[in-house]
Amino acid sequence: MAEKAANLQFGGSKGLASTFENAALEQEASPLKFLLSLYRGNFANLFVSLLFLLIKSAPVYVLPIVTANIINIATNPAEHSIRGIWINFIVILIVILQNIPTHAAYISFLSRAVRHVEAGLRSALVRKLQQLSINSHRELPAGKLQSKVLRDVEAVEMMSKQFMIALAPAVVNIIVSFIITLNSSWIVSLFFVLTIPMSIAIVTIFRRKIRRSNKEFRKEIEQMSSRVSEMVEMIPITRAHGLEKVEIARIDSTLRNIQGKGYRLDLVEAYFGATNWVTFQIFQVLCLIFTAYLAYQGQIQVGDVVMYQGFFSMILASVTGLINIYPQIAKGLESIYSIKEILVSQDIENNSGKRKLSEVRGEFSFEGVELSYPGSEHHVLEDVTLNVKAGECIAFVGASGAGKSTVLNLVIGFLQPTGGKVLMDGIDLADIDLRSYRKHLAVVPQTNILFSGTIRDNITYGLREFSEEHVKRVVEMANLSEFIDQLPDGLDTMVGEHGGKLSGGQRQRIAIARALIRDPKIIILDEATSALDNESEFHVQKAMQELIKNRTTFIVAHRLSTIRDADRIVVMKRGHIVEVGTFDELMASKGEFYNLKQLQL
Repeated sequence: MAEKAANLQFGGSKGLASTFENAALEQEASPLKFLLSLYRGNFANLFVSLLFLLIKSAPVYVLPIVTANIINIATNPAEHSIRGIWINFIVILIVILQNIPTHAAYISFLSRAVRHVEAGLRSALVRKLQQLSINSHRELPAGKLQSKVLRDVEAVEMMSKQFMIALAPAVVNIIVSFIITLNSSWIVSLFFVLTIPMSIAIVTIFRRKIRRSNKEFRKEIEQMSSRVSEMVEMIPITRAHGLEKVEIARIDSTLRNIQGKGYRLDLVEAYFGATNWVTFQIFQVLCLIFTAYLAYQGQIQVGDVVMYQGFFSMILASVTGLINIYPQIAKGLESIYSIKEILVSQDIENNSGKRKLSEVRGEFSFEGVELSYPGSEHHVLEDVTLNVKAGECIAFVGASGAGKSTVLNLVIGFLQPTGGKVLMDGIDLADIDLRSYRKHLAVVPQTNILFSGTIRDNITYGLREFSEEHVKRVVEMANLSEFIDQLPDGLDTMVGEHGGKLSGGQRQRIAIARALIRDPKIIILDEATSALDNESEFHVQKAMQELIKNRTTFIVAHRLSTIRDADRIVVMKRGHIVEVGTFDELMASKGEFYNLKQLQL
């Protein structure tokens, strides 16, 4: 029910995120227009919020008038009665008390719009991160991405609030004060107008410095976030080799850079704020002298001096507020640039309009496949031709860099060949909606990734419907029963972050159970046992035998003894296939495979 309510409030996360992605593409050149486009569908909330802003701000406009009235009555009792003072008192009291409900209403409608943008931006970023190609994720540090999703969205949210909580009231105060002053004295109102070019001049002088300082500081924060993320991942290695001081020094170097950039940013903002304050204090004193002179000449009453001073103070406070929030706005605009780096990225996996698969047999054909990375003339794969029958087990072997894992990435669809074709059931993978294809595929990598949760959660990850009997059967097939029976909470045992409470073999068997429960037609095993001890490898091998039954299987292995039962072994060297055959055939031929096997003896 809560989820339904949230979707109603935010218009559905998927549609909302798509709207924000489109806005980023449409308004690529203008962060302010991009920000405005984020509020589409929420202009009614902003308008109502603005109305309540006008009402709640009434005491600010009325108080100088009431003050002037009371002073004029008190200084000229012959023409006024005491009743006038009480009337003015009651009026200002009512106007002040109404601020409580109207302020709450103002914030309520404003918050609906701002929180909508905050949720939508994060949703759009998360969706985009899921769409980016694997190459993009390899190039973008995780810490930098986290900084964009958390810090940059927060900066945009704060900028939005500043627009509505500080900027909008300031603009309204300036307009209302000017209108009231103009209605009373056009000469004084002309003096007020002089504040506008002065404020523009101050912003113009400091704009570039503030923007440059914000950009440098933002990049240093992203760099720090990335390095802290790496540091946390590396703690076991750091501790094991006694490199704590080295790692601390590396992080301290980054922190010193942030300290320097932050100091320069603070200094620029300090000069900006001080220049602004001094300039407008001088203006306020000049206003007081000017209106006092008019009162001395008898052109205005004494109380009007206080009223004009009050309105001019209001205008100066508003202009000062506008100028003081400029650094916050500059930070938000810089964060918009940062967010749009992700939202406008075209390096995505595009499945739009491609063929969706409901069933697969698992037959593959590599036809003259070539692969080279952008900007490199070196071919990672060259003229790879191979036919794989449905249900066949194919093992790839070869030295590091031979192209084995690259072939697996082609099968998964993480990479697209730059030459030739990869056909699955006679269909070019480039023409298939890879999301529908991957529902029939399971991957067990060398270093398996578990999330913080129970063993059951990790096995059934992503499944909506499953029976307890099915889970137990899969646990048994994955050779996990004995291990789970020894745990006090069984399948409901928490595995810790990244499965840190489990051994490598236990994590691999959970990964195999995760694959088995989906009953895939295609299995990818990438060095699934290379990091395990002999006992763990024995248990994982037994689980793998269950996993690959009647399924098309692609295996990459360095331990050649583990692929003895593969239907065929493909030997790769420098991106080429040099040998294909069974274990016994390749050993008998005494070729490349035989040489590799001899090196492991």
